[in-house]
Amino acid sequence: MRRKLLICAATIAIFIVIVAATGTIIFFSPLATHYVEGDAFRVAMESETASGLHFPTGHYSPIRRTSMLTAQAESFDASNGERALKFVDAHAITARFDPWGVLIRQWRFSEIHIESGEVEIQIYEANPEEVTPKPWFAFFLPNRVYIKRIESEHANVTWQFRGERAGLFGTQLFITPHDRDFDYAAAGGKLKMALLPELYLHRANVLITKALVTVNDIDLASDGRNQGSVRGKGTAGIGKDRSIDFSANFESLPIRGWLPDKWKEHLSGSACGGLHWTGANPKLENSSGEGSLRVQDARADNLPFLEKLAEVAHEKSFEHLELTDCSLNFTWRYPSIEIKDIALEEKGKFRVEGAISIERRALRGAIQLGIARKHLDWLPNREEVFSRQRDGYLWTSVHLSGTIDQPRQDLSPRIIELFKESPGAYLQLLFRQFENWLKETFGGD
Repeated sequence: MRRKLLICAATIAIFIVIVAATGTIIFFSPLATHYVEGDAFRVAMESETASGLHFPTGHYSPIRRTSMLTAQAESFDASNGERALKFVDAHAITARFDPWGVLIRQWRFSEIHIESGEVEIQIYEANPEEVTPKPWFAFFLPNRVYIKRIESEHANVTWQFRGERAGLFGTQLFITPHDRDFDYAAAGGKLKMALLPELYLHRANVLITKALVTVNDIDLASDGRNQGSVRGKGTAGIGKDRSIDFSANFESLPIRGWLPDKWKEHLSGSACGGLHWTGANPKLENSSGEGSLRVQDARADNLPFLEKLAEVAHEKSFEHLELTDCSLNFTWRYPSIEIKDIALEEKGKFRVEGAISIERRALRGAIQLGIARKHLDWLPNREEVFSRQRDGYLWTSVHLSGTIDQPRQDLSPRIIELFKESPGAYLQLLFRQFENWLKETFGGD
C-alpha cells in the first residue's frame, strides 16, 4: 500500500514538472509572442480590462511583446463607464505580466506604466451588476484582471461641476487596488474648478468604493511658490446614502484670487480659517455648514465708497485702509447665511462689530460702528448720532436691510437730519467739496 502511494505521488510530481516545463517552453516560445500580439489576446484583454474597470467595452491599439514579461500598446480608451470611471483615454502603455497569476485564474500585472492619459470620474448609484453566463471551459481560464500598480506621469483627472469641466490637470497619478476597488493618489499639477481660483496640487489621496468616496487628504497651494495652503478631507456617499461630510483648513491664502474681478484691485490680504460642510446629498439645497475667517495684512484701497467718505470727512487717509483686525464666523443652512462675530478695525480710526444675515438675497442685521472723534469733526452735533463712547471711539448702531444687490442702511438719513438742523455746517461741507473740485480741475494747491 505504501509503495503504491509513493508511486502515485511520484507520478503526480512528474506530471506537474512536465506541465510546468511545457508551459514555460510555450510561454517563452515564438508561439506565445504570436498569441500576445494577435487579435484573440487583444480582444480578451479588452474584455477583461473593460469588465474590471466597469465599462461596457474598451479598445486597445495593437499589442507588441517587447520582452519575455512585458508588452506595450499605444493606447486604450473606454467610455460610458458604469461606476466611478466615466471615460478613460490612456497613451503609451507598458505592462509587466506575472505568469504565475494564471495558476490562480488571474491576468496578473505587476506594473502598468502610462505616459499620459485622461480619466473622467463621476458620482454614480451602486446597483447590482448582471452576471453574464460563461461557457463550461471558462472555469479553466483566468477570470479576473489583477493590477498591482498603475502609474501615469502626466494625467488629467476630470469631472463635471456646475455644468463645466473641472479637474486635476497635468498630475502624476498612482492607482493601486484596495480589495475590489481602487485607491487614487495624485501629486503635482493644477486644480481647475468653477468658483475657485486656479490652485496647485501638492498631493491628493482618494479611495472610491461601491458605497463611498473618501478624500483622505488633499493639499493645495495658491501658486507654484507654495504661497498659502488649503488642506481638506471628507466623504461622499454614492450608494443609498448620498450624504456629504467635508472639512478644510486654509492658511496664508492670498484673497485676491478668490474675489470678483471688480474687487481684486481694491482689496488684498492673506486669509486663514476653516470650514465644515455637511449635507444629506451633494445638492446645495440640502446642505449646511459653518466656518471662520481671519484676514491678515488686510488692505482696502480706492473703493468708491471710501473715496466718498474721504471727500466728505476731508480725510484722505480713508481712501487707504490697513486693517489691524479683520475676522468673522459664519454658518449656513440653505437658504440662509448667518455672518456673526464681525470685527473690522483700523486702530485709531474706526471699528465695526456685529452680525448680519442673508436669506434668499434679502439682507438683515445690525452693526456697531465706532469712529475716532477727530474723524467726526465735519459732522455737526455728532453726539446725537454717535452717542456712546468706548475704546477710544464714538459709537452708533447701523441697521441693515434691502438685498445684497441693493442694500439699505439707516445711518445716512440720520446724518442728513443733522445737516438740516445745522445749515452752516451743510454750507461748509458744500464749500469744502467745491474747493476739492477746483483743485482737481485746475490743479491748484
